[in-house]
Amino acid sequence: MHFPFLFLSSLIIISYFPHVATAPSSPNVLTQGSSLFVENDDLLVSSNGVFAAGFHPVGENAYCFAIWFSKPMSDGNLTLVWMANRDKPVNGKRSKFSLWKTGNLVLTDAGRHVWRTETISTNSQLKLLDSGNLVLIQPDDQSYLWQSFSFPTDTILSNQRFTRDLVLVSSRSSTNLSSGFYKLYFDDDNVIRLVYDSYEITSVYWPKPWLRPWDAMRSTFNNSRFALLDSKGQFKSTDNLTFITTDYGQIHHRRMTLDVDGNVRVYTLNKGSWTVSWQAISKMCSIHGICGPNSLCTYSFESGRRCTCMHGYKAKNHTDLSFGCEPIIKLTGHRENYEFIRLPHVEFYGYDSIYLENSTFKECHDICLNGSNCKAFQFTFRKNNFECYIKSLLFNGYYLGGPFVTYLKLSKEHVLSFDQKVANKTSLNCSSSTIILKRTYVTKQANGSLKFMLKFSIIFGVIESMFLFVFFFYINRKAPGATTQYLALTTGSRRFTYNEIKKASNNFREEIGRGGGGIVYKGILPDTRKVAIKQLHEAGQGEAEFLAEMSIIGKINHMHLTETYGFCAEGKHRILVYEYMENGSLAWNLHTNQLNWQKRIAIATGVAKGLAYLHEDCLEWVLHCDVKPQNILLDADYNPKVADFGLSKLFNRGATQDSIFSTIRGTRGYMAPEWVFDLQITSKVDVYSYGMVVLEMITGRSPTCDQASNHSQRAEQKPLVSWVREKVQEANGSLTESQMVELLDPTMRAEYEKDQMENLLKVAEYEKDQMENLLKVALQCVQEDKDARPTMSQVVKMLLHQQIRDSGETS
Repeated sequence: MHFPFLFLSSLIIISYFPHVATAPSSPNVLTQGSSLFVENDDLLVSSNGVFAAGFHPVGENAYCFAIWFSKPMSDGNLTLVWMANRDKPVNGKRSKFSLWKTGNLVLTDAGRHVWRTETISTNSQLKLLDSGNLVLIQPDDQSYLWQSFSFPTDTILSNQRFTRDLVLVSSRSSTNLSSGFYKLYFDDDNVIRLVYDSYEITSVYWPKPWLRPWDAMRSTFNNSRFALLDSKGQFKSTDNLTFITTDYGQIHHRRMTLDVDGNVRVYTLNKGSWTVSWQAISKMCSIHGICGPNSLCTYSFESGRRCTCMHGYKAKNHTDLSFGCEPIIKLTGHRENYEFIRLPHVEFYGYDSIYLENSTFKECHDICLNGSNCKAFQFTFRKNNFECYIKSLLFNGYYLGGPFVTYLKLSKEHVLSFDQKVANKTSLNCSSSTIILKRTYVTKQANGSLKFMLKFSIIFGVIESMFLFVFFFYINRKAPGATTQYLALTTGSRRFTYNEIKKASNNFREEIGRGGGGIVYKGILPDTRKVAIKQLHEAGQGEAEFLAEMSIIGKINHMHLTETYGFCAEGKHRILVYEYMENGSLAWNLHTNQLNWQKRIAIATGVAKGLAYLHEDCLEWVLHCDVKPQNILLDADYNPKVADFGLSKLFNRGATQDSIFSTIRGTRGYMAPEWVFDLQITSKVDVYSYGMVVLEMITGRSPTCDQASNHSQRAEQKPLVSWVREKVQEANGSLTESQMVELLDPTMRAEYEKDQMENLLKVAEYEKDQMENLLKVALQCVQEDKDARPTMSQVVKMLLHQQIRDSGETS
């Protein structure tokens, strides 16, 4: 072989890339002329091991140079505390963070400079301190040329100074870490404030804007503008803002973060998880801009914050609540075309085009009706005075209580269709935008002769070395995925190769279940964990779409939902790997004598909690669309976990166009009437299916009557719901013992009758109350009218309320 050609090509490549640098000379120091490379996962680590700095994925092929707590939290996520380029992510190839020999720190995006410090030094080094501060230091006098603490993003750490020149800016969303709309800063009055600053609106909301600083217990008599959170949990500011955290006194790792919802919180690290130990605002809906224009904010402890479009309005963007709502019909034309609907206890703060004291209702009404820019008016009796506020914009809407009443201006068509009982049904989804970076890699310009020589030498060098390279590759190759085992998803879910799946499942030998979605096999991972491996049927889903769904499913975590360990997306194969449940499915256990009454109550409650989390509490609202006993799995202690969630529909709750499915989903007997009559699909389809599952758990009868062999011929001929309703109606509100026994699953009858023979009347009465309550809940869930069905969170409340009451009676 002609090795001189290889030598020549090497020389030319070296001369063409004169600034190729090495990795850092030590784990926590980057010396001049060195770089951190995105492909190598190079890191700087503080000497105490608490913090790390390097490239962190913030989307698809999008990376930021960041600082984070080096140890993952209990949920597997890393906690970022600083980013250099949050608004200009770089590519996952040929990007680097360098300390030039001139002393300038430079972040390069595949050949293009996107961030720099503009520092100059002949003797400096970059060091990550134990405090989490990344500093460009001169070893001679230990002075800082630059430090990350002077340019915070959304977080300050313990003992990090917050001064007049610093601003915290929230992230855009939980998945888009670019700059958001909320800011924490010292204003010109020397007071720390929170402001909502969007493209259209700027609005201060903390301290309360209608209060003078001294009424808000703040002081303007200072000019140093300095604040500090110490490691014990005490915060002090020169504007007299002082507080201590709920766990004050113990030295912990703490951080103060301006969260995506516009609230400032102090978090304490304790046993691998962050707990909130202080927050600025307790009423979440009082945060300005939180739901965007023309929408209302509501908050409850059970379901958290919700944003809803008002009657006559529709969501602008079903994936980002900050866009708010827009009118279905714009207000144009003569006053005779419009009227008002009354919204009691609703307040829209600010944007009053007209304010009148001692006004009459008719005067206020007519001003808005005649005003082309009036969207609504508020008429309030306060301080022995009638007040009129004419609203030109509808921002910061929430249910305040008290005397506030808003009259919303709408077309007469919408006013006539307004129903207070079903108003504000359209909900807006939490912001879940993800950065996807698609950018061509840029190279420096070179003269023509150099390009020709470079290409010529590389081509000949590659040809001559190809066989040698292939030989060594096959000699030393590892199993696919050995060097790149994990997909850089923000969820941390492992991406398995198909060969790894085959090995773990012993070539798909032991089948443990099957259904419309695919076949499930038992498997064992190399770390000896037992897993369930579900091989999904081909559905024409592309890899990108599948990965997008997995990135969402991987974030969903609840004790009554199966945990997803990983997946495989290789060629046509789409495979899920999740935790193995020792006792199999509820469907299988219903035909055994293992499920006594108390276990069935616990299963019904657990499943309700899992579905309530999917519908209302997790980051991405998800409809299951196929709730049935086969998709409810039981662990070694018979604790239930809902399986197969997220694969039917990742659903933007309340988004009408997203509620139209191309095909009917679900299983016959458990499907809600909406599927058959082509009605809007909402979370109530899962409520209906849940009710059918509960009826089956009580009676032992399948909704299709396929397994009613132990019941009377009359029972077999009637649908399950109709049969149960007749029995309950015959009881006139209270089941007798014989009626209860007739409804019970035959597998439980023997045990129940045995208890009666032993005269356990107290237990029997206790279980009868539980059964009546469970029947009542199930029958509410299977109402044909979806609006008459409860939500899953309401189901949980009803079940827990009965259990608490019964436990009190038995004690």
